Amino acid sequence: MDGSNPRDVFRIPGYLAFWSAYTVSGFGTYITTLALQVLVLDSLRGTATDVGLLNAARWLPYLFFGLLAGALVDRRPRKPVLVGTDLARGILLLAIPVLYAVGRLNLVVLIVFVAFFGVFSLFGDAASQSFLPRIVGRQDLLAAHARADQSDAVAQTSGPLVAGGLVTLLGAPFAVLADAVSYLFSALAISRVRVVEPREVSGSSLRGLRAEIAEGLRWVYRHRVLAPMAVGSHVWFLANSMLGTVFVSFVLLELRLSPFELGITLAAAGVAGLLGSSFSTRFGMRWGAGRAVIICNFLMSVGWAIIAVVPTGNGQKWLVILLLAAGQAVYGLALGLSNANEMGYRQAVTPDHLQGRMNTTIRSANRAMIVVGAPAGGLLAVSIGYQPTLWIGIAGFAAAALLLAASPFRSARHGDAVQGRRQ
Repeated sequence: MDGSNPRDVFRIPGYLAFWSAYTVSGFGTYITTLALQVLVLDSLRGTATDVGLLNAARWLPYLFFGLLAGALVDRRPRKPVLVGTDLARGILLLAIPVLYAVGRLNLVVLIVFVAFFGVFSLFGDAASQSFLPRIVGRQDLLAAHARADQSDAVAQTSGPLVAGGLVTLLGAPFAVLADAVSYLFSALAISRVRVVEPREVSGSSLRGLRAEIAEGLRWVYRHRVLAPMAVGSHVWFLANSMLGTVFVSFVLLELRLSPFELGITLAAAGVAGLLGSSFSTRFGMRWGAGRAVIICNFLMSVGWAIIAVVPTGNGQKWLVILLLAAGQAVYGLALGLSNANEMGYRQAVTPDHLQGRMNTTIRSANRAMIVVGAPAGGLLAVSIGYQPTLWIGIAGFAAAALLLAASPFRSARHGDAVQGRRQ
């Protein structure tokens, strides 16, 4: 296989609408991610620990309901689930600035809202990842993910900058409105996708659900290649959640930069991510899915190491911003190169009837790592300092790369995936 040309996937019926929904809602998500953290640290006078708790609440539903969601999504058409969860998330986000305006928003209320948002995101994400293989063929999955990663990189580039500007001009609570509108648009776009889906699977007994969940677990963790890939991604998410939590607090509280200056550093990751995603298909076909992901994990460690050595004294602000942006750029480049290769491979080797369970099995464990890693990163930052905590997260990235390099995943190639062979 020589790989699909990313320019051709827009000709596939339904993909343009799916891509539009993904792109617009992704743009809003970057705004909300920054706005909520600034809201905690600035408007609600919270700490790095509070930011970690907020991030954990976003992903906590994956820990409790993730496997169940995958089994339920595999039982029914995925398009209605996508539309319904997009509408629900849009309404929840609209409520945040309203509560703030009437003086009823505090950290506890915000965490509860974010947790419910996480429940709808759990089912929406399970349906979204499982819906794409029903729109495009297995041979087009790598190219389809590469296109999505490109738009995601653009959103990552402009989203933090716009978020920083909106937070500065309107305040953090009202910047969330942009994401609310994006989810409403996404629901409309997905509703226009025409795709034939299997009818709802009959039967809803608890015993049946248990058997279906167990089938998904066996598929992932007994698969010769998917199993180490999944474990490696779990370690990666643990480290990444620590780093992501610490970075925002490090920049705003330790380095004393503004939200807009923080947005500039994060935008560098988006610019480099766009470059990486533009070459991800070629990179993956040249080196193979396994080696591509392993190389990128090591590269991410380098990017965060640049951030960890940023001077915290009274040095020139432009130099601090430059180093932060450089580290984020290396991280973003590696992320852009790796994501489509990992996602395309694991979806291509998985049968359609297991897509929901495969995706939520891996994602649930990954999000459980965030539930642990985000507050742990905040607590460590408060107790031992920001930069020592960054080095702990960097060690996690390196550990994930070494684990994958020592496993059969290192030989995974997209040609094998398209043929659908059990590794």
